Amino acid sequence: MNETHELHSIYDVKVVGDHTLQLTFEDGSCKTVDLTGFWEGELFGPLRDPEYFRLVRLNKECHVIEWPNGADFDPETLYHWDVDRDDMIAMAQRWRHAEALAS
Repeated sequence: MNETHELHSIYDVKVVGDHTLQLTFEDGSCKTVDLTGFWEGELFGPLRDPEYFRLVRLNKECHVIEWPNGADFDPETLYHWDVDRDDMIAMAQRWRHAEALAS
């Protein structure tokens, strides 16, 4: 995962696929982020449904994306998704495993 902590803000979000977003950041960069596979746990599980995924909105005060259930992503994570994706999905799978053990 990215070891530096940069501050990024999201200024626009568009849904461009069942689980894919096009994000515009404060520096003008536009990134396409496929969040497929990050659907574990009570908070992120509902995003598996493409209809629910499309309910994403931009919080214009905080410049983050969020869903009605409170799920959100740190803009820095999304800015570096191309580098951090595999680590983030592995983390989600660990959540699933921990939930299964707790049940």
